[in-house]
Amino acid sequence: KAGKSTFASPLWVGFEGQTLPASLSRWLARGEVSGVVLFSRNIGSPAQVGGLCREIRSAAGRGNPLPLIAVDQEGGRVARLIGPPFTRFPPARACSLFCCRNESVAEGLGAATAAELRAVGIDVNFAPVLDVDSNPANPVIGDRAFSEDPRTAAALGIAFAIGSLSRGILPVGKHFPGHGDTSADSHEELPVVRAGRQTLLRRELLPFRRAARAGIPALMTAHVMYPALDRAMPATLSPKILHDLLRLRLRFRGAVISDALEMKAIADRYGVGEAAVSP
Repeated sequence: KAGKSTFASPLWVGFEGQTLPASLSRWLARGEVSGVVLFSRNIGSPAQVGGLCREIRSAAGRGNPLPLIAVDQEGGRVARLIGPPFTRFPPARACSLFCCRNESVAEGLGAATAAELRAVGIDVNFAPVLDVDSNPANPVIGDRAFSEDPRTAAALGIAFAIGSLSRGILPVGKHFPGHGDTSADSHEELPVVRAGRQTLLRRELLPFRRAARAGIPALMTAHVMYPALDRAMPATLSPKILHDLLRLRLRFRGAVISDALEMKAIADRYGVGEAAVSP
């Protein structure tokens, strides 16, 4: 996985296997990457994950800030740390099933998830999902979203982020400006959301706007086309969306991280290398 962010080095990378490759060790020593993303292929026992995280940090040179280590641990079907003794947490949608105190449930879920990540040496969780489940035919979001209602999705997503921060894990809200209304999976192709600008502002963008105001430290971009916002480029590569809308209109000052650039929505149309260095 590679992504763009506002850290000193913009590159976050993944790798194969459960041990640190020599090439990545050299990149870390030279300060050429600022983050490492762990996937299921890198995860074994808690002891193995903890040892791997220590190895990643020890590879960084003296002049290189300690690299951040990230993982997708939303709960439900998107979780990398699975199997005993790791907890199998429910999907985000489960928090909406409580008729009262659902924000407390979401905050507790964020805190409990973060506690397990912290225990094995991980710094960043690519969660919460702030997408609104606005399209029942969506093949990739569904119960990963907290709700089909923008206000509920915002409240529960922010609560999850607060719980995560309370246990020392940086939350990353995703997928800006909203992946909930797609009918295609950006892992496989480039989705297009044809909703009008006012609908996007009222529905998809509401959770991100409120999360930005609440101080969420980072957001992840969506590999999705929004013709009402930018007719030429998907959100991940769009200055109109990431600068004019996110930075200027929403006044977001945190880190912006791309979704994985090798996903077909980007790789098949733009190429990983070109996308990684695009403005």
